[in-house]
Amino acid sequence: MALTVLLDLHLKPDAVLGAPAMLRDILAGTRAFDGCLGVDVLLDCEDPAHMIVLERWASADAEAAYREWRSGAGATDLGSLQASAPQVSMFETANDI
Repeated sequence: MALTVLLDLHLKPDAVLGAPAMLRDILAGTRAFDGCLGVDVLLDCEDPAHMIVLERWASADAEAAYREWRSGAGATDLGSLQASAPQVSMFETANDI
């Protein structure tokens, strides 16, 4: 079953300008990962330090494999940009509603 993940990020004020370049590099790896159906970045219209990364995955297993990769060989320095820990929400697609 398809899975949508929302990664709610709050950046440090001094990281706002440099974040797009780092995210572009990080998300290239996300988009290329097996099972990734797409990634969009949503920017808060009123708070430039707030963004949501919307990831779509073919399955929960594909997303879990991705998270495992990111915690090891695919680790990034995204944490250095964040003012607080990200909030992660996962949603299954309801095909019967």
